[in-house]
Amino acid sequence: RCLLKMVKENIVVPEDILSFCCNGLQGSTSPSSHARDTGEREEAPGAMGARNPTEVQMSQLVLPCHTNHRGELSAGQLLKWIDTAACLSAERHAGCPCVTASMDDIYFEHTISVGQVVNIKAKVNRAFNSSMEVGIQVSYEDLCSGKHCSICKAYATFVAQGPPGTKVKLKPLAPQTEEEKIEHSIAAERRRMRLVHKDTLKDLLARSPRNTELETRDGSSVVPAEKTRVESVELVLPPHANHQGNTFGGQIMAWMENVATIAASRLCHAHPTLRAIEMFHFRGPSQVGDRLVLKAIVNNAFKNSMEVGVCAEAYGQEMSVSRRHINSAFMTFVVLDEEGRPRTLPMVVPQPGEGERRYREASARKKIRLDRKYVVSCKLTEVPLSVPWDQSNKVYLSYNNVSALKTLVAKANWVLAREKEKVQIYTLEEDKFLSFRIEMLVSISAGQAFSLLSDLRRRHEWDSHYTSAELVQQVDEDDAIYHVLSQTLSRENKPQDFVILASRRKPCSRGDPYVVAFRSVTLPTHPPSAGFTRGETLCSGFCVWPESEETSKVAYYNQATPGYVNYVTTNVVGLSSSFCATFEACEKFLLKNKDDLIARLQDL
Repeated sequence: RCLLKMVKENIVVPEDILSFCCNGLQGSTSPSSHARDTGEREEAPGAMGARNPTEVQMSQLVLPCHTNHRGELSAGQLLKWIDTAACLSAERHAGCPCVTASMDDIYFEHTISVGQVVNIKAKVNRAFNSSMEVGIQVSYEDLCSGKHCSICKAYATFVAQGPPGTKVKLKPLAPQTEEEKIEHSIAAERRRMRLVHKDTLKDLLARSPRNTELETRDGSSVVPAEKTRVESVELVLPPHANHQGNTFGGQIMAWMENVATIAASRLCHAHPTLRAIEMFHFRGPSQVGDRLVLKAIVNNAFKNSMEVGVCAEAYGQEMSVSRRHINSAFMTFVVLDEEGRPRTLPMVVPQPGEGERRYREASARKKIRLDRKYVVSCKLTEVPLSVPWDQSNKVYLSYNNVSALKTLVAKANWVLAREKEKVQIYTLEEDKFLSFRIEMLVSISAGQAFSLLSDLRRRHEWDSHYTSAELVQQVDEDDAIYHVLSQTLSRENKPQDFVILASRRKPCSRGDPYVVAFRSVTLPTHPPSAGFTRGETLCSGFCVWPESEETSKVAYYNQATPGYVNYVTTNVVGLSSSFCATFEACEKFLLKNKDDLIARLQDL
């Protein structure tokens, strides 16, 4: 500013000051890349709100040295940049060194060509005890056309590293914007899903046939899986290490992607394209001087895609020392023709024993991956109201059920529509959906209210719209499926029934609510019947926040379906009165039964 003022007032600028300013402007920016930690930047004029202090942005110009033979950015190089940006964000929040613990599934939507710019944005979504989730968004920019396009979205878990023998207690993260509040809330669900991922696979394998049946395809060649096996060794040198002296996580992922690509090429005798990565899981560190053995093999080949299993093991200079398992992942490749369409792939014949196990597990992972992508990744308007219930997708249906409610809770544009004594009614108009929130303070502990409201078999005691609710399946401790009969008449003048998945969640940390989420599912054992009209609920449920030891705020949310919106438009006057009356009955039910609940818990 002083320099500009001197220039405007025609004051001669000393040469040493001018040189200092110019050198400062040229600074640390290289011609090929630019990364900035936005936490310490001033907002641009007119910018709205403060940025997340953990947010890190990185921009990289794709040079020929970053690309493969097709002139496209290699996935390994992109993984390095993603891990670097995520680590910078994690360390900014922790204030100490951090290491990569895992990287969730990544789906690559497009390739990036030489000369284009990769833009990476990373920020901490939520901090737990000593670990934190970092959300990463990757897009590319074409400098000539100005086009921007999304590449992938990823979630990485980092662990803070204190002095040897000590644990770092991370400070909580306070989300500010609506988007940050949503990510902060759902991060607990993603963490839960990571922890049960292995159990989901084991459960699916236990229910699948033991005998390995090879897929048959007309006109397809057959390749023994052993012919795709790759083993390569890398010596960890100082350029491969991070600032803590450990092997850089992004470098390990890049090496793993390299051997996986070679294995995929040996199956199809072509240059494959990486489409997805299923969770990198770092089991331990390696240091400069270690030898990393990287192994890859095609586990299974489907019609248009193949799964490659890859692992990394480390050992020191002494070969006699047993190798340490460092990392493992599963990568999905396709081979594209000249028009960009996936080619039909050869079939794989697994080796007896371990090969057959990997073959079966690859088929199970594909089913889980498709179920998860269908349930989790689809936009709200693209997901049918009722989704099929299956044991293989129970984790992701539960995740989607709770996440949809938490997303609705975090919305910022709720409008107070009516207030009657203790009850407040809010509405939210968004796209084609109209949502309601009814809340009140109740003299009951949050845990007691949570226990009473999560059992749909007792809802008819306070909700006049419910006739009865039958427990169809107790999926696990947190999820149950009910068949609900309602007194509400449909347009066909018949009562309605529902098949509802109820998912419960206790608070993950201080400040979180108790959650009971509802959504419709379909069950073969409970098809629609002639005497009822099958109703559907898209997203509804309760959130209970403790206000004190004996008081809690109870809120009910309902995202109205198109049929319900038609009812609302013709019953605007009576609707709020009905809501208030129902919620007042809910309060009486909670107060009446809290003492009985305490007595039952004491008996247990």
